[in-house]
Amino acid sequence: MLEVRNLCHHYGPAQVLFDLNFSVNQGEIVGLLGPNGAGKSTTMRILTGYLSPSAGEVIFQGQDIRKNILYLRKQLGYMPENVPLYPELKVAEYLLWAARIKRAKQPAKQTAEVMERCGLKHVAGSLIRNLSKGFQQRVGLAQSILGEPKLLILDEPTVGLDPRQIREIRSLIKELGHERTILLSTHILPEVELTCDRALIIDRGRIIAEDTPAGLVQAFGGKGRFLLKLDVDEAHTQDILNTYKSETGVDKIERLTELGRGAFSLHTDGGEDRRGRLTRLAFERNWPLLEFKPTSASLEEVFVSLVREENTEGVVE
Repeated sequence: MLEVRNLCHHYGPAQVLFDLNFSVNQGEIVGLLGPNGAGKSTTMRILTGYLSPSAGEVIFQGQDIRKNILYLRKQLGYMPENVPLYPELKVAEYLLWAARIKRAKQPAKQTAEVMERCGLKHVAGSLIRNLSKGFQQRVGLAQSILGEPKLLILDEPTVGLDPRQIREIRSLIKELGHERTILLSTHILPEVELTCDRALIIDRGRIIAEDTPAGLVQAFGGKGRFLLKLDVDEAHTQDILNTYKSETGVDKIERLTELGRGAFSLHTDGGEDRRGRLTRLAFERNWPLLEFKPTSASLEEVFVSLVREENTEGVVE
């Protein structure tokens, strides 16, 4: 449905996007994931037609959007990070106005339908300025689906929300994904793991990884990671750390205090199979072994390992 080819962009002499290539297929929810300053918002502005790229193409259903931007906008629903609402209007008034601007079929009917779907029916008569942040985000999401767009582009849709509100918006996005194609920009890792079919990781203006969330973990999470649980008291923990570092060749060992005093995470280089040595050492030292198993990295660990530390100095988002 949406294809990006060799996309580049400059702000003056500073290049912020470098040959981006990716696609979003019909019916997918795809997450665009990256740290602040990675180029997510610039990419979103180009994909929605608000910014013209310095080079490259954006193809929507076979059409180059630079040559036919109206074709895209008729089928696009966009929710920017800071939703431009009109605080002096009531919810129903604003959405009805938006439906008419979008030339939606039966504007009043669609307005009622999206309010019901987005949980706004009971605040239809409330002024937007009196709504909580969560409900304002709902209003922004509701306006994005007016006109029955085929493609939704959502830029940080859960920013500033509390955990309950995040779950509600996430659930709504997943529901919308059953009938629409969605590109979701975020830097919140659980959003990608729990919502998206596929993830693109962007850093310093380049796509550095692309796969399903599980595929990214498998590909970049590293091998040779183990959970070790021993039945030992606090006095032995430092001895355990020192012994495993010196006698097994592990690259890293750290305590997992949230799992108990005798829980450790072991990282090896993933080459030689060291499971026998890792468990045998516990028996040799008379440390009762409660559990030993391979583990996977989290998507958060993969993300941190792939991208630079956050540093937005001199970077235009």
